[in-house]
Amino acid sequence: MTLGLPILSTLIWLPIIGGLLVLFLGRDRDNFAKWFSLAIAVLTFLLSLPLWTQFDTTTAAMQFVEKTPWIPTFNIQYYLGVDGLSMPLILLTTFTQVLVVLSAWTVIKERVEQYMGAFLIMQGVMIGVFAALDAILFYVFWEALLIPMFVVIGKWGGPRRVYATLKFFLYTFLGSVFMLVAFLYMHYQSGSFSILDFQNMPIAMTAQIFIFLAFLVAFAVKIPMFPVHTWLPDAHVEAPTAGSVVLAAIMLKMGGYGFVRFSLPITPDASMTLDWLVIILSLIAILYIGLVALVQNDMKKLVAYSSISHMGFVTLGMFLVYDIVQNTGSTQGAMIGLEGAMIQMVSHGFISGAMFLAIGVLYDRMHTREISAYGGVVNKMPWFGFFAVLFAMANAGLPGTSGFVGEFMVIIASFKANIWYGFVAASTLIIGAAYTLWMVKRVFFGPVANDNVAVLEDLNKREMMIMWTLAIAIVVLGVYPAPLIDVMHSSVAQLLVQATTSKL
Repeated sequence: MTLGLPILSTLIWLPIIGGLLVLFLGRDRDNFAKWFSLAIAVLTFLLSLPLWTQFDTTTAAMQFVEKTPWIPTFNIQYYLGVDGLSMPLILLTTFTQVLVVLSAWTVIKERVEQYMGAFLIMQGVMIGVFAALDAILFYVFWEALLIPMFVVIGKWGGPRRVYATLKFFLYTFLGSVFMLVAFLYMHYQSGSFSILDFQNMPIAMTAQIFIFLAFLVAFAVKIPMFPVHTWLPDAHVEAPTAGSVVLAAIMLKMGGYGFVRFSLPITPDASMTLDWLVIILSLIAILYIGLVALVQNDMKKLVAYSSISHMGFVTLGMFLVYDIVQNTGSTQGAMIGLEGAMIQMVSHGFISGAMFLAIGVLYDRMHTREISAYGGVVNKMPWFGFFAVLFAMANAGLPGTSGFVGEFMVIIASFKANIWYGFVAASTLIIGAAYTLWMVKRVFFGPVANDNVAVLEDLNKREMMIMWTLAIAIVVLGVYPAPLIDVMHSSVAQLLVQATTSKL
C-alpha cells in the first residue's frame, strides 16, 4: 500500500474506470474527453512512481502484494504483486500512455471519447497482465486486451483495417487457448491457480514438454517470433499512430514477459531440452526478418519488421542460459543474457514508440508513409530531423543510446554460448544500420524532393515535448543503465536458479 491505497489495484482500475467515464461523459465533448484522459494518464503515471522509489532491490520476492479470494469454488484469487521483472514494464506502460494521449490530441477528430476511452482501458488491462499472480486473472487480462485494440484498429485504422484486425485477433486468441489448457492441467495437478505455486510444483518431463509447447505458441505469437509474426506488419500498417505505439512499445513485451514468468521457471527441463528450437527461431528473426526490413517501401512496415528482428534478441538472450552454463560451468554469462533481454524489452519500448510517433508526425502532414514520397525533410523540419535521426540511430544500436545496451549484452552472452550464435546476432548491427541509414538518407537528407515536402512545417510545442521526453529516456538508459539493472538483478538471479534447477 502507498498513501493508504492498494497501489497495483489503483494502477489497474483507475485508467479502466476513467476510460469508462470518458466513454459515457465525453460524447460530443471532445475537449473534455482529451483533458480528462490526459489527467487520468498523468495521475496513473505519478501513482506508479512509488513502485520504483519504494522497490526493495535486495529481494526477489513479490512486492506490493494484494491477495483476496475471487472465485473460491475453483481457488481463483485476485492476486497481484510485482518483482524486478514486471515492475519496469508497468512503469513503461504508464510512461507510454501519457505520450499516447498527447500524440492523438489534434489527429483524432471523430468519436474522440471512444478513442481515448479505449486507450485508457487498454492501459489498465496491460498493467493487469504484468501484475497478475493468479493464472486465471492473468488470462482474463491477457484476453481482455484484444477488445480495445480490436476496436482501435478496426475503427480508426487504414483501408485494410478489417483484414488486419481479424488476423490480429485470430492469431493472438488461438495462441492463448493453448496457454489456458496448460493452466487448467496444472490446476488439476496442484489444486491452485497461483503462478508462484505453478513455479514450485514438480512436473514430469512429458507434461513439461506439452506445457512448454503450449506456452511457446501463446508467447511466440504475441512477441512475435518467426514464423507466426505475419500479423504484426499488417496490424502496424493499418493501426493509427497511437495503436502502433502501444503494439510495439508494450504489447510485444507481454510475450517476452510470458517466457520469464511461465516458460523458464515452470518448465525448466523442457526449456533446456527445446532451447535449440527457440534459439534457431530467434536467430532467423534477427537475420532473415532484418533482411526483409531492407526491402520495405513503407516506413511503418520497415519499423514493424525491425521490431520483430529486435525482439529476436529478447528470446535469444532468455534461452541461451543452458548452453552458457553447459559451456562455461558458470551462470555469469547467463545472467548477462537474461538481463540484456530484459533491458532490450524496456529499450525497445522507448525506441519503437519514438519511431512510430515520428512516422506519425510525417503522416499527419503528408498522409503517406511511402519512403519514395519524401526527401530532404531535414531542410524544412530541422528539429524533427534531429529527433528522427537520433531515434533511427538508436534503432540501429548506436552506442550511447538504449538500443545498444541490451543488444550488446545479448551478443556477449551469445559468444559465450556458441560462436556462431554470436556471429549471427552481431550481424544485425550491420543489417540494422543498413535498413535504418537507407531510410534516413532517402527521407531526411538530400534536396527537397517535391512541393509537398517544401511546405512541411516543423514540430509544434506538443510534438516537441513528446520528442524531447523520448529522446531523454533513450539517451539516459543508453548512458546509465545501472539503475534498471539493479532493479532487475535479484529477480533475474532467482529466475536463473529456477530455470537451471530440474523438477524431475
